[in-house]
Amino acid sequence: MDEFLSAALAFPAVIFGAALIVVICFWLLVLAGAAGHDSFDADLDTGPAGLGGVPVSVSVSLLVVFSWFGSLSGTVLLRHSEHGTATRAVLAVAVLAGSLLLAWGAVRLLVHRFRRYFPAEPPPSRLDFVGSVCTIRTGSVTATFGQAEVVSHDGSTAIVQVRRAEPFPLPRPGAEEVPLVLGGSGLLYAYDEDGEFFWVSPYDAALDPGPNTRPQQLPGGSDS
Repeated sequence: MDEFLSAALAFPAVIFGAALIVVICFWLLVLAGAAGHDSFDADLDTGPAGLGGVPVSVSVSLLVVFSWFGSLSGTVLLRHSEHGTATRAVLAVAVLAGSLLLAWGAVRLLVHRFRRYFPAEPPPSRLDFVGSVCTIRTGSVTATFGQAEVVSHDGSTAIVQVRRAEPFPLPRPGAEEVPLVLGGSGLLYAYDEDGEFFWVSPYDAALDPGPNTRPQQLPGGSDS
């Protein structure tokens, strides 16, 4: 036991040991519901290292565990060697690099085998804009022409093709038809896949259906 603790607190095992403590604390927070297993997916891309396809926390955690085990084993072997102090220092650095390299190879192999259990998120779709408020970017919007600017969920903007139904269905009985002109606000309430454009209506904050609203019918009675 004393030999194990001595090796765990020696270089280079102590470096990965500290990282291992951080990993253990993170997964305890995940079990407690205070953190998500995909918390770092938006901040770090492990694809270039061949570790993509699984949550970053999973691949990094495995990398730390394997590196710690490899460095600990190498440290124990160095302590039983008969090399001098200078040679041991050089070999310790080699153990550090070798542990990382072997751990990377092992994790890459595991990720390749198990990435199918972590399905990728669906790609962005134009249908995500349905129910969003847009800003008209052309002089007017008709049944055959119009463009608008809309903000996506990640904060980026996009210019989309928009059309207005004729005659335009008023939002409520007795309401007056509001023109859609440059700089005005509109509501994207349906998407026409064949024409690749959105149906738009003047935006009324009092009748905002929210971002998850999906229309049941396109103008003219066809299903959206």
